[in-house]
Amino acid sequence: MTTINWRLRRAVETLEAGGVIAYPTEAVFGVGCDPWDEDALLDLLELKQRPWEKGLILIAADFNQLQDFIQPVPADTLKQLQQTWPGPVTWLLPVREEVSELLTGEHDTIAVRVTAHQQTRDLCKAFGGAIVSTSANVAGIRPAMNAHQVRWQLPGIDYVMPGSLGGATQPSQIRDARTGAILR
Repeated sequence: MTTINWRLRRAVETLEAGGVIAYPTEAVFGVGCDPWDEDALLDLLELKQRPWEKGLILIAADFNQLQDFIQPVPADTLKQLQQTWPGPVTWLLPVREEVSELLTGEHDTIAVRVTAHQQTRDLCKAFGGAIVSTSANVAGIRPAMNAHQVRWQLPGIDYVMPGSLGGATQPSQIRDARTGAILR
C-alpha cells in the first residue's frame, strides 16, 4: 500500500471515530470533521475558537455528496454550479431542515463546494461523503499553510494529513446562489 493510501485511510478512520482532522486544500490547510457528528462539530468549533453562529463550509468530491444537506436545486442554479465546480468557489444554497445549526450558523443556507484539489477529493471519496472544511487556524490568526503550522496553532487536532496546497493564492470565493452576490 502506498503512503498516500495509508494517509487517506488514517484520515478516514479519524473522521469515522468522531475526530477532527487537517488536510491541504486549494489555498490553505483546512480543518474538518464528519458533518453529521454533533460532538465532532463542537470539538472543531472549540479547537478553532470559532463562534457557531458563523456557520461552516462543506467540501465534497462531487455534487452527489452534497445532496443530503441542500434543498433541490433549480436547473438554472445547477448550471451555475456546474460552471464553477470542481473549483475554488463556495456556494450558499438553501439548506435542508434536518441539517445541524452548527453547520449553518444563523443562516438559512449552507456553504458548499466541490473541490478541485485532488488529494482532498480523494479524501471525500474515501470517506464516502462531504466533510467540513474551514481554514486551519484559531479564529483571527492567519490560516496554516503547512502541517507544521497546523500543529502549532491547533495542538489538539486528532490527525494532520500531510500534502501540498493546490496553488491558489486566495481563499475560495463565496457566492449566494439565490442572489448571485459575491460575498468573498
